[in-house]
Amino acid sequence: MIPYWRLSGYYFFYFAFIGAFSPYFGLYLQSIGVSAAQIALLMSLMSVMRMLAPTLWGWLADRLGVRTPIVRLSAVLSMAGFAGFLVTDAYVGLFLSMAFLSFFWSAALPLVETLTFSHLGGQASRYGNIRVWGSIGFVLAVLGLGYLLDGLPVRALLWITLVLLAGIAFCAMLIPEAGRPGAPPRPVALGEILRRPEVAGLLAACFFMSAAHGALYVFYSLHLVAHGYSKSLIGWMWTLGVIAEIAVFMAMPQILRAYSLRGLMIFSFVAAVLRFVLIGWGAESVAVLVFAQVLHGATFGAYHAAAVAAVNRWFGAQHQARGQALYGSISFGAGGMIGGLVSGYTWESVGPEWTYSLGSLFAFAGLMVLLGWWKDGGPAQLGSPDLQGGRKGL
Repeated sequence: MIPYWRLSGYYFFYFAFIGAFSPYFGLYLQSIGVSAAQIALLMSLMSVMRMLAPTLWGWLADRLGVRTPIVRLSAVLSMAGFAGFLVTDAYVGLFLSMAFLSFFWSAALPLVETLTFSHLGGQASRYGNIRVWGSIGFVLAVLGLGYLLDGLPVRALLWITLVLLAGIAFCAMLIPEAGRPGAPPRPVALGEILRRPEVAGLLAACFFMSAAHGALYVFYSLHLVAHGYSKSLIGWMWTLGVIAEIAVFMAMPQILRAYSLRGLMIFSFVAAVLRFVLIGWGAESVAVLVFAQVLHGATFGAYHAAAVAAVNRWFGAQHQARGQALYGSISFGAGGMIGGLVSGYTWESVGPEWTYSLGSLFAFAGLMVLLGWWKDGGPAQLGSPDLQGGRKGL
């Protein structure tokens, strides 16, 4: 039986933590006198650790043949790292706490993605129905904390966020280990998988997609404030994007029966090219911004579901954890860091419009990589179950 609610609960608390931490932790750091440059460095540690830690933990999981002990350990140690913020306001202490938290927190999600697909087996198209609870958790956290912090001191964020980390740890203790699929008749080396043009092309394209989102995650709120929009409207704009993402995740079983993974990826990149041009040059129009946020359902929802499904298929039983870790490290780690740094440099030098246009250029580069390296039909399976039900090709 699929442990639906135990997996869903983990995703709920994991992304609720992101919804509480990412938008609001900078406000807490500002309130205790941390400078803007120091805040930027502290927050960048998340992306740096997402480049380094998942690959190490994925290798360890594949080596040991188990994943849940690492997921549970990472949850407990993440709480320990975050607790450091409760006992010190010194910058060195904040830096060490953030580094410790980031290293262990970033270890878990690729392993949970692997566990989810292992539990789903031949029902991998149901991934979106489980992952959608992460989006719900994010929405509830970002909206709920926005209202709570209007009446509570900003330091209350620390205790609320620690409770969410405790929720992650509780759910991690409940997730059962999944049986590993049988090895393929001929063991396949990780290097051999990575040399396949479609695999290398997917990972390179994912790097560009995350880089394309850099300006969105760093400057979207500032961009709207500069155009005179209220903070409440900005909060609902963020929520609209996640609602679109939720709708896509809920419909993913039907979508995967109708369309190939390659087709979904190509559509997502085309949508990203359009989306960031609209945000950059159409910010004066609420209607344009609403349409651009609805496209988040494609540029993250459909894109992410298709990407993790392709990784699950191509890396097989031997290298599943490392495959998901590489996807996270290259896309959300390296791509997110580069996109954020580049947008930070161009925001004042060339302006918001051209910064978002650069995001579209990143997405276009990813689209070209996909079209050139991932051909119709895709590679032979490496021991994973079919991911699409009715459709066999990628």
